[in-house]
Amino acid sequence: MKVNLAYGQGHLTIDLPEDRTTVIEPSSKPGLTDEKEAVIAALQSPIADKPLREQIKRTDKVCIVFTDITRATPNERLIPWLLEHISHVPREQITLLNSTGTHRPNTPAELEKMLTPEVVANYRVINHECEKEEDLVQLGSTRDGSRALINRHLLEADVRIITGFIEPHFFAGFSGGIKGICPGVAGLETVMSNHGEKNIGHANSTFGITDGNQLWEELRDIALRVGKSFLLNVTLNEQRQITGVFAGDMIEAHKAGFEFVRRSAMQKVKAPFEIVITTNSGYPLDMNLYQGVKGMSAGARILEQGGTLILAAECREGVPANSPLDKLLRSAKSSEEILTMLSTPGFVRPEQWQAQIQALIQRRARVLLYSKLPEEVTRAAFLTPCLDIGAFVAEKLKGLGPNARVAVLPQGPLTIPYLA
Repeated sequence: MKVNLAYGQGHLTIDLPEDRTTVIEPSSKPGLTDEKEAVIAALQSPIADKPLREQIKRTDKVCIVFTDITRATPNERLIPWLLEHISHVPREQITLLNSTGTHRPNTPAELEKMLTPEVVANYRVINHECEKEEDLVQLGSTRDGSRALINRHLLEADVRIITGFIEPHFFAGFSGGIKGICPGVAGLETVMSNHGEKNIGHANSTFGITDGNQLWEELRDIALRVGKSFLLNVTLNEQRQITGVFAGDMIEAHKAGFEFVRRSAMQKVKAPFEIVITTNSGYPLDMNLYQGVKGMSAGARILEQGGTLILAAECREGVPANSPLDKLLRSAKSSEEILTMLSTPGFVRPEQWQAQIQALIQRRARVLLYSKLPEEVTRAAFLTPCLDIGAFVAEKLKGLGPNARVAVLPQGPLTIPYLA
């Protein structure tokens, strides 16, 4: 059988044995007939809040947070519609803040692609930079005593609007919501504290769980210290069409959105598989290996102990090279050594959470990667290069016997399988 995997800006077609393969995808959701109309309607009748225009005076300073290039949010549609809706506010009083988290700043060309050239030319657009101290303000402390730092451009605004999209998240339960603020526009020290070894290793730090997830609850508490923020989140299908709009109160609107996502994305399976093939949902999420851990995490949920996990992720930007994750991986001799390092008191590194989750998966599975990365780079990340997924699976099944089964997640972490 032919299966199309989301890969880069297109698809990777692989051939698998039909009688032994289970394809697991989200329940299909049609795109909204009129996306703009749905967005405006949500802004006018928000969840647990007043209509947005009623909350903004002409003299107010407005800060709109938007997601960076690694996210699939349709900013090029949402942001112009939102700006048109609040056009009574002078442009010079509006700041668009890119919630990069700990990621690199986006280039002017990338911002134009994300927001449209017209928006970039006519509005103040700023990249959040998590280590730029002069842009950070402390709002108390995290649970371990680190400074809770948030971008001052958001704090100094009279009206805060947080945009984004909602999907299952591999350790924060769901994306969107408060994550637009923390870690989206938080300081590196704050993110490293929250994403520390204990929080990442907690059983409730996983897909689909918010309440009881200590990591998410701390993000929420810090985000709420900023003050009132208005949420505009959407849900998407695999064609990046908007399937739902959730606007209003930061917590209540997000909850409505993630329950909507839960019903379509969470897919139950009866038993674990010997081989699981997953993706990272294609571009932009599979731009680098850092993001690829999300796809690994989704597939690992239904993988048999000692099984084989294959990730197809283009990784056009590398790990990225010389990134904190790349340097951390290269500083160790094995994934197990990574876990030992991270459990050592006082050892803290940027982006360690991705390395930790990957290493925990590798404790129970062999992980292969199909990508554009050079073989040396793949092996330096403790992964095995896979040049032909179909051929590898065919050969592997010969050794596993007639009862071995294969699962495929063509859309990667847009589908979250779980064992019954």
